[in-house]
Parts: sequence; structure tokens; C-alpha cells
Amino acid sequence: MAAALAEEVPDNEDYYALLNVRREASQEELKAAYRRLCMLYHPDKHRDPELKIQAERLFNLVHQAYEVLSDPQTRAIYDIYGRRGLEMEGWEVVERKRTPAEIREEFERLQREREERRLQQRTNPKGTISVGIDATDLFDRYEEEYEDVPGSSFPQIEINKMHISQSIEAPLTATDTAILSGNLSTQNGNGGGSINLALRRVTSAKGWGELEFGAGDLQGPLFGLKIFRNLTPRCFITTNCALQFSSRGIRPGLTTVLARNLDKSTMGYLQWRWGIQSAMNTSIVRDTKTSHFTMALQLGIPHSFVMVSYQHKFQDEDQTRVKGSIKAGFFGTIVEYGAERKISRHSILGATVSVGVPQGVSLKIKLNRASQTYFFPVHLTDQLLPSAVFYATVGPLVAYFAMHRLVIRPYLRAQKERELEKQRESTASDILQKKQEAEAAVRLMQESVRRIIEAEEARMGLIVVNAWYGKFVNDNSRKNEKVKVIDVTVPLQCLVKDSKLILTEASKAGLPGFYDPCVGEEKSLKVLYQFRGVLHQVMAADNEALRIPKQSHRIDADG
Repeated sequence: MAAALAEEVPDNEDYYALLNVRREASQEELKAAYRRLCMLYHPDKHRDPELKIQAERLFNLVHQAYEVLSDPQTRAIYDIYGRRGLEMEGWEVVERKRTPAEIREEFERLQREREERRLQQRTNPKGTISVGIDATDLFDRYEEEYEDVPGSSFPQIEINKMHISQSIEAPLTATDTAILSGNLSTQNGNGGGSINLALRRVTSAKGWGELEFGAGDLQGPLFGLKIFRNLTPRCFITTNCALQFSSRGIRPGLTTVLARNLDKSTMGYLQWRWGIQSAMNTSIVRDTKTSHFTMALQLGIPHSFVMVSYQHKFQDEDQTRVKGSIKAGFFGTIVEYGAERKISRHSILGATVSVGVPQGVSLKIKLNRASQTYFFPVHLTDQLLPSAVFYATVGPLVAYFAMHRLVIRPYLRAQKERELEKQRESTASDILQKKQEAEAAVRLMQESVRRIIEAEEARMGLIVVNAWYGKFVNDNSRKNEKVKVIDVTVPLQCLVKDSKLILTEASKAGLPGFYDPCVGEEKSLKVLYQFRGVLHQVMAADNEALRIPKQSHRIDADG
């Protein structure tokens, strides 16, 4: 039934926008909108053969939208999953009395087999590449007796360590997953590596278990067991047991973490670790939409410390974050501060300055690209030199803004243009069809609009003088961009009833007589209208609700 309702309807059709009703519209509102459009598009009202054919097509489209939204079952499917839900086979066996929550469960049941097949083909690769750079010669130069050494006049910057790790997941069944990981490390000419295989099984909705096997050239075989369990809806425990075999014998290890939700944004952790480096740790983590705060205390051998960190999340499209932390313990004190920012759809670039005693000054640069992480710790000096702190702070900022202006911004602009062009090409046929439907709808509206204007003029009511929809360029910085708008004066006037025009929170491209003139770009609706003989003007964003007339839209005659 639901699949039949979705036939011959464009994939991007918004039923709510087509009927110009709210998503929470009652049956009475749906019926009123449906009747109005039926009166407009009914084929029997048009004698011209061409108009009659166009009216029949639009009438059927409105009828299909009303059938979906007026039926509680199909409306629930459409609201949750859109047209792809209506096209799913198997809905005919669903009881009509089911609630939206039960319909969601049924949809997931119908998709389960397909998802299990997808699991067989899915992996989740993750990797890290770390390159340690020793740049201490920039600030801690050798004494005069080494000046005669060839090349000593230039600072020596060298790579002193590297680390590479990679892991992939291979779903075996819906509950079993195999994880293969490996790593290679080298430092000052010495290195080694290891490989691990883990088998994870989800035992229930409350927990899972994992067996781990590993081996390496520096360490002997490793056997481990990890268990996760939800104790209550707000509390869980994780236990990790391991046996490391080496030439010195067997080294057992045990780590247990108990966590609890203190409130909706705060977690508390208790960790106990027994083995080579035994320790007890407690921490509180608060994560909100605008900030991330962590406070931790550890007592252990050989390291005990207290740590406080704070991160502020800016609510901008680049997801900018600034952070700072202080950590003090038996090893000394470290203060860190830094920032990170999204530089493309899948990439985040960050830099952190670390100042510590006795560690010195370091700059840590990190690039996250999808599931891959590239990390570059640069050690600048073993001493607390103000010059090193200054250049570690200012240098990355200057480099970032220069790169953003000269490389990142032009690249993103070109990438966006390519994506828009690709989207336009892929939707060209759909847009052409929507344009033809909109033009046909406007022709069908002419007679109704003439009667509406006559009625509104008689009562000094609402007359739409001009209306445009699409991309407007008002910013001088975008003056080279092309304006892409269409005239929607007739469709808007047709929606006027009793000297009022009400548009809901939906893309206006779905309204009768409208279409999208600039796919993938920001659009607005600009309306110049007359009410009580006075000109008014308003501009609304594409998805913004609009109610006219309003006093605030009035054009000041003195201006």
C-alpha cells in the first residue's frame, strides 16, 4: 500500500511543502489545504487539452500527498523515514493500529537482513602516524668549540622517532567482529613492532566480551580478555585482564573501570590498575554543547598526579575549539594550551603548546583526516625559554592563517563548485521536470489569481506586487557571483486567503508553482506587496516561516 502511494512521485518531493501545511498539521488543516488545491488543479475546470493534461498530473500529485499524510500509518512512516520508507516492501503486513514507535521497530526488522549483508562488506579502518621531531638546535645551540664542524652554522632539525599503527574491523555476523591491528615504532635507531588479533562478541544489549591475542619482536605473546557490562541504565563497568609472556617470565595485568552518569552531561570514573605500573585513578568529565571539562587525580607507582583541563567549543561552522590544561605530579608540572579547527568536511587541524618543568617546550601538531590521525610532536627546547614559547604560539597561528587564505579557502571554494556542478548535473532532469510542473501550475493559477486580486482590491487587502525566489547577492564580497532567481508573484498571490499569506517552515521550492533555481545554494524569498494601499517588503530565508502582512514590513515613505 505505502509503496503504491510513492509511485510516480519525484524523489525530492516534500508533501508538507506541496500542501503548504505544518508538519504538525491536523486532519482539518490537511483537508482544507487539499480541497483548495483540488479546486485549483481539478482537470474538469480546464477546457484547453494541454492545460487539462497538466492539471491532471498536478491533481494526482496533490492527491497522493494527501493520501500519505491523511493516513496515520503512512504519515508516521513518511515522517520517520521519508519516501524511502514508503517504498520498503512488507508494509502491507503491518497492523494499522500500530504507533510510530512500533512502526519504527517494524521498519528496522524489514531492513535487518539487508544490513547484515552490508556488514559482511564493511570495515572500519583506523590509523595513526606519529613523527617526532627534535628541533632543540633552534634554541639550544652548541658552544663555540663546535663552530668549526662542517654545517654547524645551520640548526640541525632531525626526526628522532616514528610510530605507525593501523587497525581494521571485519564483521563476521551481526554480533561477532574480528579486529586486526598492528604497529611499528622506532626511536634513535632502535625499533620494533607487534600485531594483535581481537575477537569481540556482543552477548546482549547490556554488554560484550573480547578476546585478544598478540605477539611482537620486543615483547612475547600476549593473551587478554576484556569485558564490558551495563550494570544499570546509568552505570557500567569494564574489566581488562592480560598475560604478557617475556624472557623475564609472565607479567599479569588487570585494569578495571567503573563509570557512572552523574547527570546528563557529566560522567564519573574510578579506575584501578594492577601490574607493571599499578595505580588508582578517579576523574570527572563534563561534556556539554559549548564546553568540555576534565578533572583527574591519580595515585600510583611511579607516577602520581593531579590534572585539570578545559575546552571551549565555539558554535561556528568550522567547529573551532580552544583548550588549556595543567598537570602536576612527581614527574614535574606541565601546562598546555592550544586550538583546533575544521579545515574541510573530513579534516580537523589542531596545535598544542606544551610548557613543562623539566620537560621544556614542545609544539604538537595534529591532523585528523576521517579515521586517520597524523601527529607531529616537535621538541623545541629542554629549558623554559620565552622565545621558544613565543614562536611555538605565534608561528602556528601565522602559518595557519596564511595557509587558510592561500590554500584552504581557494581549495574549498573550488571543491564546493565542483560538488554543486555535479549535483546540478545529477538532478538536471528532476529540476527540468519540476520547472515544467511549476510553469504548468502557474498557467493553471491564472484564472484563480485574477479572481483573488479582484476580491483583494475590493477590500483594500493583500496584493503581491512582485515576488522572487532564489539566490540573491547583496554582499559586496560576493558581487562576482551570479543572481539566480525566479518570478513567483502568481504562485504567492494564489496562496492569499482573506488578506493573509502564511508559509510554513519548509523549503519553498516545494510550494505549488515554485522550483529550485539554484540547487545546493542558499535561497531566499523576496516579496513586495501592497496592503491597505501601502507598499510593504520582506525577505525570508528558504526554510523560514512567513506570515504577511506585518507592520514591520512597511516601507517608510520618508525613506
